[in-house]
Formats: sequence, C-alpha cells, structure tokens
Amino acid sequence: MPPHPPATASFPGLDLVSGARDRMLAPGAMLLAGRARATAPELIALIEAIALAAPFRRMSTPGGRTMSVAMTNCGALGWLSDARGYRYTPHDPLTGLPWPAMPAAFTTLAGKAAAEAGYPDFAPDACLINRYESGTRLTLHQDRNERDFGQPIVSISLGLPAIFLWGGPTRTDPIQRVPLEHGDIVAWGGQARLAHHGIRPLAEGTHPLTGRARLNLTFRRAG
Repeated sequence: MPPHPPATASFPGLDLVSGARDRMLAPGAMLLAGRARATAPELIALIEAIALAAPFRRMSTPGGRTMSVAMTNCGALGWLSDARGYRYTPHDPLTGLPWPAMPAAFTTLAGKAAAEAGYPDFAPDACLINRYESGTRLTLHQDRNERDFGQPIVSISLGLPAIFLWGGPTRTDPIQRVPLEHGDIVAWGGQARLAHHGIRPLAEGTHPLTGRARLNLTFRRAG
C-alpha cells in the first residue's frame, strides 16, 4: 500500500490548507491537494500551445455518441475514441502529424505526484487533456487501453472545481464523491488501478486562469 503523504509535502508553493485536504481514496489511490497550484499558470500556457498544434475536439464513442468533453493529447501516444474503438495512436488524425511533444514541466510534475503516492520512477508517454465546460461530464469508466496495468495514473485538475466520482472494480461498487479544487492531483495504481471513475456535470462558474472551463491532464504509460 502506498504511504500516506505528509500534510506538508515538499512541492513548491504548497500551503497548509491544501496539504490538510490530502486523503486516501482507497488503498493505492491518493488525493494530493493543491500540488499543481504553484505551476498552474505555466501548465495552462503549455496547454494553450498544445491546442494550437492539436486542437481540442469532441470525440465520438464506438457506439456513435458524441462525448461532451473536448479532448486533445500530447506525448508519444495519444488516446482516441471513434467508431473503430478506444485506442492509442502516435499521430493526430486531424492533422496527420505526431501529437505535440510532452513538455518537461508535465512529466516532472506527474513523476513527483506518482512518487509521493507511492509509485516511483513513473515516466508517462501519453497525456490526455480534457476541457470541461458547464454541464459537461465524464461517465464512470475504467482506463483499460494501456499495455501495463502495473503503471499508475496521475490526474491533474486546473480551473473550475469539480466532483470526482471514485468507485471500485465493478460498476456496482459504492461511489465516493470527491471535491476537486484548482491544483489538486489524484494518483492511483496497484490494486486501485482499474477502479471506475468519472466527473459529475460541471457547475457553472468562472476561474481567473481558465475562464468558464476546467482543464484536466491525465498521464499514463500507454506503450
């Protein structure tokens, strides 16, 4: 079981209020409160640059439904959903070009968060970037398209607050409703790696850095 991080972890810019909100969601899954707050302006600027090369788009499910969340990717591999199914690909189908390279600031922060949650040496090769606006949501799902389930997942929240839905290995397991604030990170792996999770419909609001949106970075080792 990964150790519970101390209330005042060593991330730069962490305040006592953020650290006090740290919690274990389940064995192997940690909420690391506020860890991305200090670097958020840099992260958001990098997201904007990535979106210029690989625009946000609303993908369709294999069943033909259009997702409410707009998505893009960076890294060696990018996650896709369409009529052919869920998968990773090295090229953006909109441009035919490789996905934008993953910025060093992304990999550094994801690695620090994974290590603090008990998963050292995490080196993601895929980052799915989601943009939520009022009313958009992400239904309960498992991340199952990666080759190695021994690698953790790191999810970073920026902008508007959201309610993170955290379940278990089956859809019928009880669901925790976990408030996520700007700069919060959730990292999970081990026996929690295939837990169902999602986001409740985003409430209306405005954030000084992201406007009427929430941005989310999800890091995985896909290849």
